[in-house]
Amino acid sequence: MKVKLLVLLVVPLFLYIMLLPAMPLMEPDEARYSHIPSLMNSTGDYVTPRLHHVVYLEKPPLCYWATALSFKIFGENDFSSRLFVGLCAWGCIILVYCIGVFFADEKTGVYSAGVLTTFLFHFAFGRLNILDIPLAFFVCLAIWAGYRYIEKGGRGRAWIYLFYFASALAFLTKGLIGIVFPFAILILWLLISRRWRSVFMLFSPVGVIILLAVSCPWIILVQKANEDFLWFFFIHEHLLRYATDACRREGPLYYYVPIIIAGTLPWCAFLPEATTGNTNKKMLFRGDIDWRFLLTWIVFMFAFFSLSSSKLIPYMTPLFLPLAIIFGYVFSLYDDRGSTQRSRRLVLLPVVIQSCILIILLFVPLFLARHTITASEWLPRIALPILALILIVFVPGIVKRRWGKGWFLSIYLLSALFMASLFPPASYFLTPYKSAYPVSQAIKTMLPPGEELFQYGIALYGIDFYSKIRTPIVDDFGELSFGIKRLPSNERSHYFLTSEDFFRLCREKGDIYCVTKYERRVARLKEEIPEVQIIWDNGAYFLLRLRC
Repeated sequence: MKVKLLVLLVVPLFLYIMLLPAMPLMEPDEARYSHIPSLMNSTGDYVTPRLHHVVYLEKPPLCYWATALSFKIFGENDFSSRLFVGLCAWGCIILVYCIGVFFADEKTGVYSAGVLTTFLFHFAFGRLNILDIPLAFFVCLAIWAGYRYIEKGGRGRAWIYLFYFASALAFLTKGLIGIVFPFAILILWLLISRRWRSVFMLFSPVGVIILLAVSCPWIILVQKANEDFLWFFFIHEHLLRYATDACRREGPLYYYVPIIIAGTLPWCAFLPEATTGNTNKKMLFRGDIDWRFLLTWIVFMFAFFSLSSSKLIPYMTPLFLPLAIIFGYVFSLYDDRGSTQRSRRLVLLPVVIQSCILIILLFVPLFLARHTITASEWLPRIALPILALILIVFVPGIVKRRWGKGWFLSIYLLSALFMASLFPPASYFLTPYKSAYPVSQAIKTMLPPGEELFQYGIALYGIDFYSKIRTPIVDDFGELSFGIKRLPSNERSHYFLTSEDFFRLCREKGDIYCVTKYERRVARLKEEIPEVQIIWDNGAYFLLRLRC
């Protein structure tokens, strides 16, 4: 019971909730998904999402609504921005526990939940304000609800209603894949299992009504407010994004293979020991685990995104839940069983290699030319992660030999310690270069009251979020282009300028404040502007005063 509470409550609460404010919001994703709900609260328009005050229809609004509510309750800060994602990450852990208990026993459920909690992938993305963790939670909940309904032979209608409800929430999180994935995985599993007649069990008139009742009101309202919504959202953002390289996110077919391997650290390094030790091999593939179901889930996710012309690392998020169940099942069969000294020595190598690679990576920032980090500043911050990586090589084996159990728990706690200890070095390394928070603090103290601030060659959403100002943007329009076209001409010309317009404005006004990134842009400004005064900089961002 104590281990169960530790795995399901204490460690997830610490890693995925209490540590949410340990780092400022990262650009561009976290700042984007914080700025949109902030604007919803300030404008009172919860139908049409807006980014940088222009219409932004790329994604549905569920996460924006949840974050806007969090802002209302806890104020606008890093913690409230990430809270909904952290809760969904925790929800995934609870879901994995329930699936493990159903397929095997409570021990498998606890181990599966522990594995997912400390998967490097789930930890990294489970505390960032992006849409993929909430999508994974609702999609996987829908998949599981549909599976349970089919396995019950059509009894227990609450499962099929939950299937449609969760699919609708997944749609409102990130679009059509929220509906396509649950149906496709379950249908494919039934066909592979030669149970094609059961496919028709997935179609429920009441379920369809639930799906439409949850998802359609927003579609109707946003289409009424934006006449080109249907084309942009369903064709441009779904069909063209998947089938073409319009988003310029191409990658080879094996793109996700190293991501999956790295994402399952540190646990994948312990698989050789768990599968070659004194594991009950007869039970490994003959237990109650529905291997066809879990493998269909994994293979479909991997194949779908591998074939896509648009590839991003977070797309793999829903795949790690079934992987965690498989890992948890394997480890539950191995733990509490004896292990020979010889087998321990043979299988220790992957763990040693893993720790060595991760320790080397912790030292890499000292040798990056762009990052001026001294050893005296850096080494104290990485001492605890290095200690955890060293202990994880030796402690589990010692615990197992001495007490015959506790192998899994020791790995779990050391993994949690390693991940929690990453925050000080990660924040120190990333904040100056990946977050608008430092420059926003400089703006609050150094920008004269009433002065307008321009962003030259960049679009940092975090500046507007943290500083509560609206900054005109020069050149870097990117994903804002669709919404910019819909602005009145006077607003468009004031807040979205080309370089030529900006330099002309500088000559007309004679005195302008701007923020930019990288020295090359500062050099470009010096070519055009007679006097460029650097008010503040941190090596990456520059707050400037331009005088003509």
